[in-house]
Amino acid sequence: KIMPDKERAKSIFEMVFSRERFLKELEKISAPSTIMAENYYEIVKELCVSIGLAEGYKAIGENAHKDIINFVKKYAFNEYEIEIMQDLRTRRNKSSYEGRPIEEIYLSNVKADLQKIISKLKNVLSKMLEG
Repeated sequence: KIMPDKERAKSIFEMVFSRERFLKELEKISAPSTIMAENYYEIVKELCVSIGLAEGYKAIGENAHKDIINFVKKYAFNEYEIEIMQDLRTRRNKSSYEGRPIEEIYLSNVKADLQKIISKLKNVLSKMLEG
């Protein structure tokens, strides 16, 4: 538990919008699926971190990103949505640390779900930052 930091949460939220614009540009040029999936992950992670900061929660240590994704479950995210986010985290880690590509078929299969999850995360965060 930390003191809620809505200013920092807002700042990270702004970065999310920049990442979304960048992702749209990547889609226009048909960028490799690994690069696009990594950007989806950064957006999800930053939204989860911002929600945590707004509430006064900060995950630390080796499992910080896993923990922050699990933390948002309390905001009406179901097991499937959490599983999608955790799977993306695992694939992104394998990509970043082991050089494993993220398959195009994977991204096309989860893209719509990721977009819904991102929208839901943004709605949760927007409500938290209003008050």
